[in-house]
Amino acid sequence: QLLKSKAAELGAPSVKGEDAVAGKSAPALYFGDTKMNNNFTLVDEIQQKMGGTATIFVKSGDDYVRVATNVRKDDGSRAIGTVLDPKGNAFPAITKDESYYGDVAILGKPYIAGYEPIHNAGNDVIGVYYVGYPKGS
Repeated sequence: QLLKSKAAELGAPSVKGEDAVAGKSAPALYFGDTKMNNNFTLVDEIQQKMGGTATIFVKSGDDYVRVATNVRKDDGSRAIGTVLDPKGNAFPAITKDESYYGDVAILGKPYIAGYEPIHNAGNDVIGVYYVGYPKGS
């Protein structure tokens, strides 16, 4: 809920044009006038307050691309440009415009997580909020 409320303080969610994320083109997700692609302020603020990990995904075709995250790959870099696992537990719920709370594997590691759709003014799903905690930590 903190991630959603902090995002809402910036303004209404929308997609405007495209932006490169990890060398790939993805829709540019905004909250108000603040672009989320490659902007880690919000997700890092959530991590500092709550621990765990946070991600903002944008809908790109049938995929959901991580445009802002503090989930780390094995090399320690941010996992931007990676997609929500289409075979994962959260994907079916999100594609039905539903939230998902429970166990997931992220880049091969177990997490307990929550995913909620991000809607634009027309109530279309344009992205996903994610907050999760590594299991066993």
